[in-house]
Amino acid sequence: MQSPALNDDRGLQVIVATPPPRVRITDWAYELLREGIVSGELAPGAHLSVPALARELGVSRSPVREAVQRLIRDGLAVERTHQGATVSVLERADLVEAYRVREVLEGLVARQAAERVDDALRDDLGAILARHAERIAAGDLAGHIVEDMAFHRRLRLATGNQLLAASLENLQARIRLAMHTTSVTAGPGKALGEHRKIAAAVGAGDADAAEARARAHVARLRRNLER
Repeated sequence: MQSPALNDDRGLQVIVATPPPRVRITDWAYELLREGIVSGELAPGAHLSVPALARELGVSRSPVREAVQRLIRDGLAVERTHQGATVSVLERADLVEAYRVREVLEGLVARQAAERVDDALRDDLGAILARHAERIAAGDLAGHIVEDMAFHRRLRLATGNQLLAASLENLQARIRLAMHTTSVTAGPGKALGEHRKIAAAVGAGDADAAEARARAHVARLRRNLER
């Protein structure tokens, strides 16, 4: 299933497959539009016209309208009177606040992962770190981002805490959206080093150290933004 492609600031040219079997049309439309927003294919400020989207997707307006409303609740879109919905435009200050929240939540993730650590988690984190190092050595920035996200996602999965994982997934989507208008250098090498420290603490079952290292990792990014 392909993501929507931005046509211009008035509408979308969407090239998509049909909805997969046993998937609600609303959920399909929501995931499609959400990925378009966080990937940057739907740029900040782009108009989300329900009639136009429904035509392009080949579905009725009702599921598209519900999908857009979900995006608004997620903070990925905004709706203004007589203007309809548009993709949110998030500023540096929004990103700083998002990182303040993320700092606390990622610390909790690392703590809970350390409390539930097993050999499978240790092996998975080791494999991700190895791939991450290879991507960085090859100068593959896109690959660095993929493995960075994979590391945090694996920790979230290890907690068994669905509410915590869902909260961070939504927050991460807002962060990815804000990154399209705000630049910050995370430093791939530094990020990998910090991930290794977090993984070591989690692997040792040291919940206090895991939480402290995870929070320090996110706090560094926040400080870069504040500067």
